[in-house]
Amino acid sequence: MSEESELIYKLDDNPSGKESFFAALQHVLASFIGIITPTLIIGGVLGLGDEIPYLVSMALMVSGVGTIIQAKRPMGVGAGMICVQGTSFAFLSSVLAAGFIAKSKGGGPDEILSLIFSVCALGAFVEIFVSQFLEKLKRVVTPVVTGTVITIIGISLIKVGFTDLAGGQWLLTNKPELFASPSNLFLGILVMVAIIIAHKYGNQWVRLSSIIIGMIVGMIAAVMMGKVNYSAIGQVESIISLPMPFKYGLSFDLAAFIPVALIYLITAIETSGDITANCIVSKQPITGNSYIKRIKQGILGDGVNSLLAGVFNTFPNTTFSQNNGVIQLTGIASRFIGVWIGGILIVMGLFPHIGALFRAVPSSVLGGATIIMFATVAIAGVKILTHVELNRKNMLTLAVSFGMGLGVLLVPEVVNTISANIGGELGAIIKSIFGSPVTASGLSVILLTLFLGEYPEQYHPIIQDFPMNDELPKKARS
Repeated sequence: MSEESELIYKLDDNPSGKESFFAALQHVLASFIGIITPTLIIGGVLGLGDEIPYLVSMALMVSGVGTIIQAKRPMGVGAGMICVQGTSFAFLSSVLAAGFIAKSKGGGPDEILSLIFSVCALGAFVEIFVSQFLEKLKRVVTPVVTGTVITIIGISLIKVGFTDLAGGQWLLTNKPELFASPSNLFLGILVMVAIIIAHKYGNQWVRLSSIIIGMIVGMIAAVMMGKVNYSAIGQVESIISLPMPFKYGLSFDLAAFIPVALIYLITAIETSGDITANCIVSKQPITGNSYIKRIKQGILGDGVNSLLAGVFNTFPNTTFSQNNGVIQLTGIASRFIGVWIGGILIVMGLFPHIGALFRAVPSSVLGGATIIMFATVAIAGVKILTHVELNRKNMLTLAVSFGMGLGVLLVPEVVNTISANIGGELGAIIKSIFGSPVTASGLSVILLTLFLGEYPEQYHPIIQDFPMNDELPKKARS
């Protein structure tokens, strides 16, 4: 669709049931893999085993409920648009760090998940709070800060994706002689090649479904090679998964909470960008009070949905950006489609065999897809940084922030040694904060931004239409 073309169904139009179902199905296909992949990665890395099918079910179910909230906007919570909710990749490193904290204390799957979901539920209040005071963060919410953090998130996740491509963390730990075997590498590379071919030669719908196509090709090859674990499907005893609030109990650790809270701040800014893009493709204003209200309520919806995610045993949610492309391709912006999307996801989440089926996917197949997805996150951060003026202050800020983040990623022994020498709770907190590339880089860029003062690019396109714009320099407003 061209930018000048009219929408087939506008925001408040209500299509027929048949049209709504097929439009919703396309959104589900575009986002399904993104919703469940973080859960599969976290479950595999932390060794959660039999809990994975239930966690996948909860991820789908909560994503469905969250999508309905964003569409219906009950009590002013939600953007009132098709804002498909899904498990956020941005939290992956922080959630894994929290899991390893519980694991280092001798905790099993229940203790690991108890700590993760507790800190994620508590951290959701950070985003809820930020949603009401977004315009007050203009000194911190700059392209330098958001670009740096998003880039480091992507770079740090590439390590996870590349490990999966070679066979996965379990194989690396327990059977290192099979790690990076020719068969594992073949599967991972095959998935990547299939995704690339789908992008190059496919039509718009094929390109939109390229990740799914790549994984299907990889699964077919894995079946032929005898590398699919069918026992994971047969081990599921229950036919239906029912949500149970705080099924794994409640626990807290400050060292686990701080990195999660920082990522909530960043995802609030990401969500505002996704909603702005949604406004553009849905032909809604991106100026004025109605736009500001929609952004605030959309971020509030993200926070509330992440709170629900923590309560009902899944990982933090955020607004997916890929669904904006589906709106543009279909010409259907009706927010009622969001209710249909949510309904489909909830029904899928009720059946744990769906989660078990994806647990059977070999790590190499998953890694071939996720390494591209994670690298795309890093490139999105780089794209933001291309709009930054490389003056002395910004170069110093970027140099220190990337130096800290990449230094921690490449030489984790430094922080581990410092933490061990200090010992106790303080040592654990230091390891959690500075042991994560995302938090080490994120805190560095935020503190330097505040310490070094005003920036010419202080103005951020995401919050450009908040009332304080008249105070901005003319160059920034242009």
